[in-house]
This record gives sequence, structure tokens and C-alpha cells, in this order.
Amino acid sequence: MRIALAQLRPRDDRERSLERALDAMRRAAREGAELVVFPELAIDRFFPRRPGDASARDLAEPIPGPTTDRVAALARELSMVTVFNLYERDGDGRTFDSSPVVDADGSLLGITRMVHITDYEGFHERDYFHPGDREAPVYRTRACRLGVAICYDRHYPEYMRALGVAGAEVVAIPQAGTLGEWPAGLYEAEVRTAAFQNGYFAALANRVGEEGELTFSGESFVTDPEGWWNLHRWDGAAVRQAPPLSPSSPQALSGDPSSRPVLDSRFRGNDGTVAVPFCRTSGAPSPWPCAPR
Repeated sequence: MRIALAQLRPRDDRERSLERALDAMRRAAREGAELVVFPELAIDRFFPRRPGDASARDLAEPIPGPTTDRVAALARELSMVTVFNLYERDGDGRTFDSSPVVDADGSLLGITRMVHITDYEGFHERDYFHPGDREAPVYRTRACRLGVAICYDRHYPEYMRALGVAGAEVVAIPQAGTLGEWPAGLYEAEVRTAAFQNGYFAALANRVGEEGELTFSGESFVTDPEGWWNLHRWDGAAVRQAPPLSPSSPQALSGDPSSRPVLDSRFRGNDGTVAVPFCRTSGAPSPWPCAPR
């Protein structure tokens, strides 16, 4: 399987940014990609860099909606699985950082919503995003069993583990990461470690370019289940292809998570199931880590 990472620099002109995203899909298809991954807020300015931007709400839209309809139509035309990301507004007026997952036939398989919402200088996300309420779904796509970890969710081992336990073969990571945001090497190391610990490929697509005081670093990459890079990072706006994924062992892309040695050796409860952290919300138990409130 070939994965394309659409490392983009969105413009203030949203229509122009969408056209550039669609062009990225066409280029990816020409180069043989079966899956394309977009960065966080793929066609919008990064409005969370400032708190309390009331105009940002005008960017939120439903899923399905105008943008996802166009993305899905092109995915169907190109026969390509697509992980997009945009600012979603649901029917109750809540807003989320969301990735619609579109299969190669253009069908909307579902929506992953970012669970862990942060707030620090340049990333005032709690002013804009509700914590996701869809847990960590894994989708059966034409290309693979696919999970999504949106930006900050990748920092949480329990989230990345949940995707592996649910059988993800590839985890797409829409990202908005900046230069100097983390200690040197941590940016790649945590994703490589998660891939190794959970037995899946991970594909991270980042924003790139300057927006005010933030400089998005690009440096998108793919790592395999043993933590080796299939694609070294690069700078600049572009679409890049990872080499065809060739798992180093027959278990690496098995549909049965228990056949992966790294998962099979995990602690199991008395009933034989893999232990996953859980919390209680509204008095009801949930096999899911608590999101910040």
C-alpha cells in the first residue's frame, strides 16, 4: 500500500485552500497512493493561536457538509481512501476538531473527533473545541483497518493503545506542530514508539509555514510497526509518497491484533481481555480514558 501525506499551508482564502487540497489528492492518486492524510485544519488558518476569536465560528461546518461532499466526490473518482480534518459544527451547535474518514468509494465511514483539548501559548484550543465524544474508532477501509489520532491525542498512550487493541493497521495523524514546540527528537520518537508498542504503521501529516508568531514545521513522516521511518521528514508545502508498505513480519498487518506479538504479550485481565484504562462519566463506566474538562 502507498500512503500520501499532504503537507499544506492553508491560506486566508478558504476556497483556494480547498482547491489546493483537492489538487493534492489528484497528485497523490497519480503517484499511486491508496490513502492520503491531511494536516489539522487542512483548509483553514490556525485560529486557535489566539484565544476568543469569534470569527472562527464562521469556519465551522457540518459533516457531511459542503467541504466533505467535495472531498468525498473526488475520493470516489480517484478510488482513494482519504483522512481529512476540519472544524466541525454538529446539530447541537457544538464544535469539534474532526477528521472525516472517506473510503475509496466516496462513502463517509465516520468521524473521529479529537478527545484531548489543550490550552497553552499559541494553542488556545479550549476556546474552540469540545472534547470528542466518538472514542477511538477504527474503520474498515478498502486500503486497511484505519485509526485516526488527531494532533494532541497522539501524546496519550492510552489513546494510541486503544487504536491498536481495536485492530488498527495504520494510524493517520493530522497534525499542527511548530518549530521548538517540543524537545529535540520527541516529535518523532513518541509516534515511532507508539507504532512499535502497538504493532501498526503511523502516518503523520503536518501543517507547514508561518502564521503570526507560529512556524509550523512540516517534517511529516511515516513509521512502520518496528519504529523504522519509511519516509524521512521534509520541509515545504508538498505531497509526498511513502514507499510501499512492506511489513517486516506476516503479523504486522494481520487483521487479528492478538497475532501481533507486541499485543499478545500484554497484561490481560482474569477474563482474558486486554486491560484498557477507563473512567466514569455521568455515572456510567466507559472503557475510555478521561478527556480534560
